[in-house]
Amino acid sequence: MSVELNHTIVHSRDNRESAEFLAHILGLEVGAEWGPFVPVDTSNKVTLDFATLPAESIVMQHYAFLVSDAEFDAAFDRIERAGITYFADPHGRQPGEINHHHGGRGLYFLDPSGHGMEIITTPYAVPAQQTQQTQQTQQTQQQ
Repeated sequence: MSVELNHTIVHSRDNRESAEFLAHILGLEVGAEWGPFVPVDTSNKVTLDFATLPAESIVMQHYAFLVSDAEFDAAFDRIERAGITYFADPHGRQPGEINHHHGGRGLYFLDPSGHGMEIITTPYAVPAQQTQQTQQTQQTQQQ
């Protein structure tokens, strides 16, 4: 059996604003409005369908995006140029820093509706052996 995530609905104060915000940061495109949704497609074909709700009805969610090093650099540049506060941790205790979990880079930021967005260059659920190999490769490259 092959099961894949196809889409998720992201509640937002303003569906267009939130979709455009995320698409801009990640270098993606906003799709055509479909009913109450403004979609943003990711490269693995999962769609985030932004829907407008009253602010008091929105419960903060977390969305993590796996990106390449080049995509991270571009997104980080857009975050910094826009003056968006970012953190190395999900609790906001390390502002203005990025993390280096599993030998990669990552950071957290909030979207206009208060959802926690994260970009990472290395998946967190990697086998220990692969993580060790990645770290050894990066250490060799730094020398």
